[in-house]
Amino acid sequence: MTPVELSRTVLHAVRRAVDAGELNVTVPARAVVAPPGPGGCGDYATGIALQLARPAGQPPNRVAKVLLPYLVDVDGITDVVLTGPGFLNISLHGAAPADLVAEILRYGTRYGYAEEYAGGTGSDSGRVVRLHCAHDLRAVVVAEATARILRSRGALVRTDCAAPIDPEWTAVLGVRVDAAGPAPTPAPAELTVGVRPVPAPADPLPLGRDAARWALLHPAAHDRPRTGDEHLVQRESNPLFRVRYAHARTRALARNAADLGFAAAPGPVDGAQDLLAVLADHPRVLAAAAAHRAPDRLARHLVTVADAALPFLPTVLPRGAEKPSAAHRARLALAEAAGTVLAGGLSLLGIDAPDHL
Repeated sequence: MTPVELSRTVLHAVRRAVDAGELNVTVPARAVVAPPGPGGCGDYATGIALQLARPAGQPPNRVAKVLLPYLVDVDGITDVVLTGPGFLNISLHGAAPADLVAEILRYGTRYGYAEEYAGGTGSDSGRVVRLHCAHDLRAVVVAEATARILRSRGALVRTDCAAPIDPEWTAVLGVRVDAAGPAPTPAPAELTVGVRPVPAPADPLPLGRDAARWALLHPAAHDRPRTGDEHLVQRESNPLFRVRYAHARTRALARNAADLGFAAAPGPVDGAQDLLAVLADHPRVLAAAAAHRAPDRLARHLVTVADAALPFLPTVLPRGAEKPSAAHRARLALAEAAGTVLAGGLSLLGIDAPDHL
């Protein structure tokens, strides 16, 4: 069972509880599942009970107890444990990691997109989200990246700037907006959101497209970005370099494996729990980045994925006289899944993911 299938299973449990008269709520459009937090257990956890507690008029713990039996009897789920104020921790049959890798490879760089799984039922689906920003380079870059992320969640988005953007911004960073001028009076079906990050202290354009965009997007909106040459150095101290290097390494492994005569095939992988956890968390991160209009959350997540992938990648290819085996094919599939997530995330930020670095 993949995270997306598990999310649907959780929603089905809510629907069954509603139909049985045990809960009086509207079944939500989606249920977030993610690796368990501190104090949790199992493969995934969901806070759906906390989400439904207020509309149900019941404590979260009581809502969780109502949902628990509807999850325990589902094929593919081995155990459900209630922890904390109402978190449901779910253990799956052992094939889950292989299913996760297969899912990522199936959806490619669109893995985690809401429209792929729920027919475009993102949190802002059905109305236009209008992102309005000041005539400031960082604000425009953040608004554009936020629009990409919102669209990945199924939202309808338009961007506008208080004044026409400088041609140089488009020429160097590729940024564009849908309209320029004072913020219009929102229509009934529109939600206007102001994008006001702390401006950059210096012009980032000399860094070039990719490094400049990263410099403006990686810090949280309330933090002042650094626009120095540290974003250009090819060392581990540079988060952008680590992310792009990890992606390039996954592509190199695929080429090397082809030369050795074997290809990726999802299967069990030992010693990769950290990497599997952050890959499974990718849809939740996209949802959070969209909900909070915060592309920095996605940027930091990509660094986490890269840092989990880099120690794993040297284990992918056969060593010495070893011949390619099912274990090598499974590790290659996991490496390719990691590269796919990194490429998809960089694309949403408007940053290139080169195959060679």
